[in-house]
Amino acid sequence: MLDSLDAAVEGNAHATAVEDRLSANRVIVDEGKKERRLRQITRRGFVFGSAALSVVGRAGFAAEKEGVPLLIGTQTSGSSKGIYAYSFSEKTGDLTALGLAAETENPTFLALAPDGKTLLVANELDKFEGKDSGAVSTFTLDRTKTRLSKVNQVASLGGGTCHVAFDHTGRDAFAANYGGGSAASFAVGSGGMLSPAVSFFQFTGHGPNKERQEAPHAHRVTVSPDNRFLLVNDLGLDTIHIYRLDASTAKLVPNEPAEWRSAPGTGPRALRFHPNGKFAYCVTEMTSSVVVLRWDSERGALETVQEIVMKPADFQDVTGGDDITIDREGKFAYATDRFDDIVVTFAISPSDGKLTLLNRMPCGGKVPRHLALDPSGHWLLIANQESDNISVLARDPKTGKLTDSGKSFPLARPQCLVFA
Repeated sequence: MLDSLDAAVEGNAHATAVEDRLSANRVIVDEGKKERRLRQITRRGFVFGSAALSVVGRAGFAAEKEGVPLLIGTQTSGSSKGIYAYSFSEKTGDLTALGLAAETENPTFLALAPDGKTLLVANELDKFEGKDSGAVSTFTLDRTKTRLSKVNQVASLGGGTCHVAFDHTGRDAFAANYGGGSAASFAVGSGGMLSPAVSFFQFTGHGPNKERQEAPHAHRVTVSPDNRFLLVNDLGLDTIHIYRLDASTAKLVPNEPAEWRSAPGTGPRALRFHPNGKFAYCVTEMTSSVVVLRWDSERGALETVQEIVMKPADFQDVTGGDDITIDREGKFAYATDRFDDIVVTFAISPSDGKLTLLNRMPCGGKVPRHLALDPSGHWLLIANQESDNISVLARDPKTGKLTDSGKSFPLARPQCLVFA
């Protein structure tokens, strides 16, 4: 399947490069880079009319001198047309719109390669090329990192592709298919060219909730800090599937143990490793909690340490845990909960990774879908799907405290925030 790809031709060099590049420090740096790459936009500059686009479109999108580039994926069922570019001011917390970076269908999640040159995109579709499948795309970034050029697009082999990730070398890519209840891996060749799927896993079964867990629903693909394992959150089966990764080929094989199981009916949705690589934090959608997990890097195994509920005790309506991010120092975590529409601040114990809930506050919109800390660590950005806005909360890096900055910037159906 990979004979026609540069990845196969370069297989031996790739394997050597994997060993040369991997270390705990490198992983922490890579994670830090990803978290440091978000930018913000001013209301005044947020105009996507033909006049505005004609000015910036032909010459590329030049970011403001001191701004940080930010790429935002959207749902394209409404007025949004793809991936939008912004410049974020670390001084003021303002976003400046730079226009449509790439027109592409339903780019609901984005991942930037470790070298910052290739963007991986989940096209959340039910049909692709006439088949029951979503799609995965790659784009290259120009020097300003705010204009995208499409490389290629391949079938994800499962409908509703909702999440994608690179490995820590940038030579392997992965996709989670929510509707299809499956996951796939891909080799990344020179120039960011994606291969057809190298490995594919179709999950079967159901959970106890007949409405939400009638079938498998893969929601997240996460590479372990040492690049040896891939973890796949399955909301429908209350499971995190665990695979061994051959980074030289992108091939996956089931690990032993093959999974971690959450409590029935919790729906594990999101997962993020602590910068020290010893712990991982799983957000459950259906019980709105964060589960602290100890990671055994030798065996590729997860062990439950703690579970802490996000939603307030007096909130009786249905909620939905969303996503989580951690600061570079590994001292604080921030998680969003939908429908009660809050962001929760946690302190992280340096000894055992346990969480202490410090504060709950409004997320600045309705139905948060993704959140990210800016490179300076002074701002937290949240993409709010139903209120069509990006909210910006001020952050004290020393105490972890969030405050309402009063900053909100409009964008239709935002889904994912990536600083470039």
